[in-house]
Amino acid sequence: MCGIAALQVRNTALRPQMGSLLTGMLCQIIERGPDSAGMAVYNNPDLVAEGFATLSLLGTDLGISARDLERILGSSLPVGGETKVRELGDTTLLSAEVDAETLAGAVGASYPGVVVAGRGEHVTVMKSVGNPKDVAERHGLAGMSGTQGLSHTRMATESAVTASGSHPFAVADDLCLVHNGSFSNHASVRRELQRLGVEFDSENDTEVGARYVAHRLSAGDDLETALTHLGKVLDGFYTLVVTTADSMAIVRDPIACKPAIIAETEDYVAIASEFRALAHLPGIESARIFEPEPGRVYTWNV
Repeated sequence: MCGIAALQVRNTALRPQMGSLLTGMLCQIIERGPDSAGMAVYNNPDLVAEGFATLSLLGTDLGISARDLERILGSSLPVGGETKVRELGDTTLLSAEVDAETLAGAVGASYPGVVVAGRGEHVTVMKSVGNPKDVAERHGLAGMSGTQGLSHTRMATESAVTASGSHPFAVADDLCLVHNGSFSNHASVRRELQRLGVEFDSENDTEVGARYVAHRLSAGDDLETALTHLGKVLDGFYTLVVTTADSMAIVRDPIACKPAIIAETEDYVAIASEFRALAHLPGIESARIFEPEPGRVYTWNV
């Protein structure tokens, strides 16, 4: 059992409150996953900037000072680009005026043990072990603005309780996936993806789902099509929420074993594992509230 809370803010006037609203949602699903937590925030101007790729690195004790990391990476990246390193709670954020693939390659070459939890021009990913409320507080989620946010509270079943095993899994630029449930055939799907050249960082079943979606998107699928194909390939009981730079989607398994509820208004779309996570949202009394149908993919764009 895990908890999911996601919020896409359509009303620009409400975007400064995105973090506080998402924090309220997260705090209502803690008992669904007390082991660890993760959050993804999109388009927060204090964390990401146009023209800069940002990597979210797990941990802040990387064995090197931020200044030295800036200097070393700056020397290995194209001349003239600015590099920034900062700490945010249990996360190190690394930004540079290059594409995410180039930046990730430079980090991997210099520090092969560093775990990249998120990457892209629009997203910041923060993950840590511990009570989800504490994780959110350490990262300052309540004070963050943004266009959309995604959060997850984890009760580990398929792998150890670690920050790297926490959700979201962010395996491509600005792509994040959270999962409540389990995939029964993840090992065979992993082998097939590896045969196609897809590389993995963990044994977690959720990473298989994230890698599958990323693979389909890279092949030209839109998000709805990619998730439709996932439902035909991966077996199990699940609710998945996936976000990109400008979209959010949810899908449940064909018998809808895992819970989910959606609240939709002109101002926002909110998704949660339980209704009480939605109860505090503004205008909830006039929202369209419904459970997603089994096997159907729902998508929204910012």
